[in-house]
Amino acid sequence: MKRTLYQAVLMLLLAASVSFAQKKQKDGWISLFDGKSLNGWKVGANSSTFSVKDGAIVVAGPRAHLFYEGPVNNHSFKNFEFKAQVMTTPGSNSGIFIHTDYQEDGWPAKGYEIQVNNSHTDWRRTGSLYAFDDVKEVYVKDNEWYTEHIIVQGKKITVKINDKTVVEYTEPEGVERTKGNEKKLLDKGTFALQGHDPKSVVYFKDIMVRPLPE
Repeated sequence: MKRTLYQAVLMLLLAASVSFAQKKQKDGWISLFDGKSLNGWKVGANSSTFSVKDGAIVVAGPRAHLFYEGPVNNHSFKNFEFKAQVMTTPGSNSGIFIHTDYQEDGWPAKGYEIQVNNSHTDWRRTGSLYAFDDVKEVYVKDNEWYTEHIIVQGKKITVKINDKTVVEYTEPEGVERTKGNEKKLLDKGTFALQGHDPKSVVYFKDIMVRPLPE
């Protein structure tokens, strides 16, 4: 009897495990942040700008950039969906870089920045594809968690804020950028979170990616 009961429990656990694995495989989302540490992430200058508290990455300090350097896709993404829970505080400014590469200091030279800013003096608001397709409207409030969802497929970038599409940008074929912006193009690369200035305090959690076919 005990053996039969044990086998039944084992079968249930196995079925639950398979179901979970199938759901995960079907869903396709992979976590980039463990909620406890900055393992898999790398920052150069002003590393103290980034810390982890209560399951979130806290951005608070002088200009710095936190690059994903972990094992997922060998931290190189071309077509993907990226999603994070974000919370700004009054007057804060930050950003999420895509198709970028690690650099020790300065503003990332490669890739695009998707803006995180609901009340900073910079008029480009949350969801803007910075300097290329800018958003003036404010869709979310400070001190409230919201979802920032970025989709890159081929030459198209889509940005959604709380499931509302705020940017749909298609990079022109053969476009040539101005001097200093030569690498502001779709290619492939990693993600980076921005620390903008000492007065900007921003939080990120539930950071996930879903690679898409190339």
